[in-house]
Amino acid sequence: MALLVKKFGGTSVGDIKRIQAVAKKIAHSKELGHELVVVVSAMGHTTDELKALAESINASPPQREMDMLLSTGEQVSIALMTMALDQLGLPAVSMTGSQVGIVTESSHGKARILEIRTERLKTLLEAGQIVVVAGFQGTTAGNADTAEITTLGRGGSDTSAVALAAALNADKCEIFTDVPGVLTTDPRKVSSAQLINEVSCDEMLELASLGAEVLHPRAVEIARNYGVNVVVRSSSSDEEGTTITSTTERLLGKEGLELGRPVDGVEIVEEQAVLALSHIPDKPGIAADLFEALSNGNVNVDLIIQSTHEGTSNDITFTVNQSQFNQAQEICGQTLKKFGGQLSAESSMTKISINGAGIMGRPGIAASLFETLSRSGINLRLIATSEVKVSCVIDERLGRKALQAVAKKFNLIENQILINPQVKDANLPEVRGIALDIEQAQLSVIGVPDKPGTAASLCLAMADFGINLDAIVQSERQHENGSRDISFILKKEERKLAENALVPLLSAWPGTRLQEGPAIARVSAVGAGMPSTVGTAGKMFRAIANENINIGMIATSEIRTSCVVAQKDGIKALNAVHSKFNLGKLKT
Repeated sequence: MALLVKKFGGTSVGDIKRIQAVAKKIAHSKELGHELVVVVSAMGHTTDELKALAESINASPPQREMDMLLSTGEQVSIALMTMALDQLGLPAVSMTGSQVGIVTESSHGKARILEIRTERLKTLLEAGQIVVVAGFQGTTAGNADTAEITTLGRGGSDTSAVALAAALNADKCEIFTDVPGVLTTDPRKVSSAQLINEVSCDEMLELASLGAEVLHPRAVEIARNYGVNVVVRSSSSDEEGTTITSTTERLLGKEGLELGRPVDGVEIVEEQAVLALSHIPDKPGIAADLFEALSNGNVNVDLIIQSTHEGTSNDITFTVNQSQFNQAQEICGQTLKKFGGQLSAESSMTKISINGAGIMGRPGIAASLFETLSRSGINLRLIATSEVKVSCVIDERLGRKALQAVAKKFNLIENQILINPQVKDANLPEVRGIALDIEQAQLSVIGVPDKPGTAASLCLAMADFGINLDAIVQSERQHENGSRDISFILKKEERKLAENALVPLLSAWPGTRLQEGPAIARVSAVGAGMPSTVGTAGKMFRAIANENINIGMIATSEIRTSCVVAQKDGIKALNAVHSKFNLGKLKT
């Protein structure tokens, strides 16, 4: 007998027939002797309909009243589901987020879970009851300790389910949806998308943050942090779906289930070299030629940065291990002979990185890293960001000093501090999935001072406005006055907010200005096998170049390579990259 948490989304409970079908599925699990907690979303498009009702009365309704309204959708679902189970002769009870003990922070609309008081829930389970829980909602103590209903924001039912599994130490959390599991890409855009049988939490976090909608990043963060065994599967079949694996596990702490320390490690990798090609032609195929040549020379590239520039030229910067520095310089020289441009190269560099779940989804974490390095007088040569890691390349002489400062800032203990960790080669696929995101905007700050603290100031200003940055790209090219450009990728709806956050800061830097980029699409390849595989980036760039699509920006991390292209080319680029890695043919 196992303790299972089963979550059913809005489509799965979209009408009475579907609710009855789900009830039969639950009954089968109960017959097998399992203890069951069932989390359900609002029926079908109920949440959207409730939002439309609110906006028809008030264009800017109070968030507290929105929580009062939206939480009713799940209450309908739990009552009907419990009735369906009762009709089948099964003992069941419905519970709201408040009744089941989900306690959140005091933030309407997107509250994070502090704790789950499981005493009542455990008592009901011990009595043989199936507990049907309203997802997406919790409660918090308001004024004078008066309970207030809160909602968890987009994907809140996923978050509720995985959090309950963590609090109960459940054997498994099953997320039932209208697709067979996690697919190699969006099947609505690529007809050959295949089911992924197994994916790590880090890979899933990247895919979810990049637009894959099958599971919300917050739910994956909880699974990663507490070692929850999660399976995503279809509600309309008995197929096994996708298992999401976690190699880390920590105990529930006093700081809050979702508010635990987002940074759980820091590492430095020494003996790094930076090579920068500047003023190269801005046209399709340049990046592909360069990184294919490096791959053919068996040069393993780590970070790659390409930022956008006005005019007809571009810059590409990348890092390699110092042992391959001379070989990489020679290959770059051959590329420049073919296309033109300039090369600058520098050895004796160090990469310092912080690791954690959902780092870029929490305003201020990257800014805190940059600020800590700035206060230590350390300038940032390169910046690379992802959902699970933020990396900076700095002068090697300052590496150990940086490590101590960052470890202190994020309260990390000895076993969370790594020096020159070895790349683990577990024969993992170099690319597990491809994501396309067209809901992003590009914003560049032109002409920022090239000195410690600049990136920190920009990120802190946006963090104060609650803006989540999806990528930060620092240009290698310097203007005549020594200044540089820094570009950000952020959500479209936060573009204007970012301008409001940055304009007061930029007034202190004469000549600095904001520049909005064109409509973009971001195509990303994600795979835990990238660090131990030579040539992944070159393959991706070649696939895009073969479609005569120009790459406007490149940003990489250990397990992700992202290319920004014109929005009109997004789907074509997605299909090309998916095909290049044979994801439509091979089982992963």
